[in-house]
Amino acid sequence: MLLILILIACALSVVTSQHKARKLFVELEREQEQAGRLAVEWGQLQLEQSTWAMHTRIEKIATGQLHMQVPDASRVQVVSLMNAADAGNSIAVEAVKP
Repeated sequence: MLLILILIACALSVVTSQHKARKLFVELEREQEQAGRLAVEWGQLQLEQSTWAMHTRIEKIATGQLHMQVPDASRVQVVSLMNAADAGNSIAVEAVKP
């Protein structure tokens, strides 16, 4: 009788552990699918970011919405600034003539 009770307890524990293993496997597959979807979305977001940051798009917005324009070459003057601490280094700055 004792052996039958031990056998039933062992059988129940095997069934319980198999059930838990199946549930965990299903959850693992679900998480792997979500990781795949997130990887695809990440790639799409990177592509979208590169599209939004394109030089031509920014220039189009600057000219269209902000009414900015590139100054004429005759209005651009390069100014060299000397650093007081290090006279050997000069910084070139573009300034627009009024």
